[in-house]
Amino acid sequence: MSAREAILGRVRASLHAPSNSDPRREVVADRLEKAPKGIIPERGQRDAEARVELFSTIAKTLAATVETVAERDDVPNAVARYLRERNLAPSFRMGDDKRLAAMPWSEQKSFEVKRGPTDGGDEVGVSHAFGGVAETGTIVMISGPENPSTINFLPEHHIIVVDAGDIDGAFETAIGRVRAKFGKGNMPRTLNFISGPSRSGDIEQKIILGAHGPRALHLIVVGG
Repeated sequence: MSAREAILGRVRASLHAPSNSDPRREVVADRLEKAPKGIIPERGQRDAEARVELFSTIAKTLAATVETVAERDDVPNAVARYLRERNLAPSFRMGDDKRLAAMPWSEQKSFEVKRGPTDGGDEVGVSHAFGGVAETGTIVMISGPENPSTINFLPEHHIIVVDAGDIDGAFETAIGRVRAKFGKGNMPRTLNFISGPSRSGDIEQKIILGAHGPRALHLIVVGG
């Protein structure tokens, strides 16, 4: 018997646990398979149009800017407007998301579109969200080559595209969709919830934007 087995044996004995662990394993497996759902607040439980409206309203109170476009093909024009209005260079980095790749970026002749994770040298990043949470104005980002997590944190300006149909009422609903998409054992390495630009009030209780990430967050809602 190894030292580990001896220690665990003494623990089981002190708990008066049976030597056969199969029944306990079954209890744990059943609990994980049929995990109870928490209480979901009513604030976000609205129809699709009302969820988008609530999402946009709360996101703006968190210092994000929000624009709604009718179709995905309108996104490059919206990105161009954002860059132009802030006197930013027409250059940005994004991942390999198929939804972003299908957009007509080439129609903006001045765009420099860089691909892959950023090393911190990019002023603007563009991502596509997995979804949003209406009750808190939060964006749900999943990691991977499609939308590298470095783009969530390193550029000064982060532009995130989200489909109106992917805006859920509550966190529980959004997390449920993530689980349904990937399944157990295949979850993304990182799941980021982003509510407004990065901020901190640690110094003299003054809010400073961009303390730990982008100082500007612009959301483009498609189909809202």
